Amino acid sequence: MRARRDALVLLAGAGSADLAFRIAQVALPLVVLAETGSVAATGLAGGASGLPVVLSPWWARRARQWVDSGPRLAVVAVVSAVALAMVPGAAALGVLHAAVLIASGLLLGCADALSTPGRSALLADTGDRWGADKAVVLLTWQDGLRRVGMVIGPPIGALAIAAGFTNQLLWVEAGTVLAAGVLACSVKADRPRDGEVATPSIRASLVGRRDILYGWIARGTGCLTWFAFTLGLSVIGAQRNQPGVYLAAGMSGYGVGSVLGTVISVAVVRRFAPVPVSSLAWTVMGLCWVGMGVWTTPAAVAVLAALSGATVVLGIAAISALITRSSTGAERRTLLSGQSVVVNASSSAGLLLGGPVIAVVGAEHTLIGAGVLTAAVAMGVLATGTQKTGRNRAADETAACDTAGHVRDRDHHAGRAA
Repeated sequence: MRARRDALVLLAGAGSADLAFRIAQVALPLVVLAETGSVAATGLAGGASGLPVVLSPWWARRARQWVDSGPRLAVVAVVSAVALAMVPGAAALGVLHAAVLIASGLLLGCADALSTPGRSALLADTGDRWGADKAVVLLTWQDGLRRVGMVIGPPIGALAIAAGFTNQLLWVEAGTVLAAGVLACSVKADRPRDGEVATPSIRASLVGRRDILYGWIARGTGCLTWFAFTLGLSVIGAQRNQPGVYLAAGMSGYGVGSVLGTVISVAVVRRFAPVPVSSLAWTVMGLCWVGMGVWTTPAAVAVLAALSGATVVLGIAAISALITRSSTGAERRTLLSGQSVVVNASSSAGLLLGGPVIAVVGAEHTLIGAGVLTAAVAMGVLATGTQKTGRNRAADETAACDTAGHVRDRDHHAGRAA
C-alpha cells in the first residue's frame, strides 16, 4: 500500500511540474522579448540549461547518487524553483538581461541534471517494492503524463496569455515545481545498511549491458534528427504562406499518438524482446519522416506524426525495461543519468546543425534524409543485437557442453567447486 502511495505522489509531482513547464514555455519568450527587446535573447535560458546536463558525467557523478529520497529531491526542487523565479522576478524589477537569463538557465540545468534521473530512479525503486515489472510501468506512465502535458499545456498557456497572464505563468511554474518537491518528501530512501554509496561511471554501468547502449544509439539518432521534424515543418509552413499550420498539425498528431502509445506500450514491452521493439520503433519513426517529406500536406503530416509518436513511446518504454530489469540502486541512477545526457546532447547537436542543413538542401529533403538516417541506424542496431544474441546462444551451448564434460572432474574437487 505504501509503494502505491509513493508512486502516486511521485507521478502527481512529475505530471504537475511538467504541465506547468509546458504552459509557461509559451510565455517565457514573450516575457524575455518584452523586457529585453532582443529576439536572440529568447533562447538564452533554454540553451544554457542544456549545458550542465551534457557535462553532468564529469561534475555530477557523486551528486546524482545523493538524490535518492523524497526529501533530497525536494532540496533540488528548491534550487529549480529559485532558478525559475529569477526570470519573472528580474522582469518585475526591470533588470532582466542576458546575464540573468544565462545564470537562470545554468542553475536550472544543474538541478535538472540531478532531479530528472533522481525522480525516475526513485519511481523505479518504488515500482520494485510494488511488484514485478512495475518499475517500467511507472516510468512509462511518467512519460505518458509528460506527453499529455505536451498536448494540453500550450493551448492552456495561449489562453492564459490572451487573458493577460504572462509573467504570472512563470511564477506558477516555479511554485508548482516547489510544490512537487514538497509533495515527494514522504518518499523514503532505500539505502544500503553499511551507509556506503557507490558512484559508478556511466561507462562502467554499461559493462555487460550492451543492449542498453544499442537502445541509446537508436534513441540518440532520433533525437539528433528531431530538428527535421520541428524546424523543417516550421520552414515548410512559412514557405507556403501557412505559418505555423504544418508544425501545429505535426505536433498535435505527435502528441495524440504518443498518448495513445502509452496505453499499449507496457503490454507490448512485456510480450516482446526490448531491443527489437526499440529498433523497430525508431525505424517506423524514420519512415514516417520520409513520408512527411514526400506527402507534405497538413493532413498527411498529422497522421504520420501520430504514428511516429505512438511508436517512439514504445521505443522509450523498451529502453526503460532494459534499465529497470538489469539494474538497481546506484547503477540504475547512473544509467538514467546517462540516458538523459544522450537525449540532451544529441538534441542540442541536432538543433545546432539543423538550420544550416535545411538552408542548404531544403526542408522536404531534410525530412527525407533524416528519416532514412534514423531508420538505417535503428535497423543496424536490430541487426547487431540479433547477431549478438546468436553468439551468446552459441556460447551458452558450448558452456553447457563443457560443463557436462567436466562434472566428474568437479566431483573429485568438492572444495574448489564450492
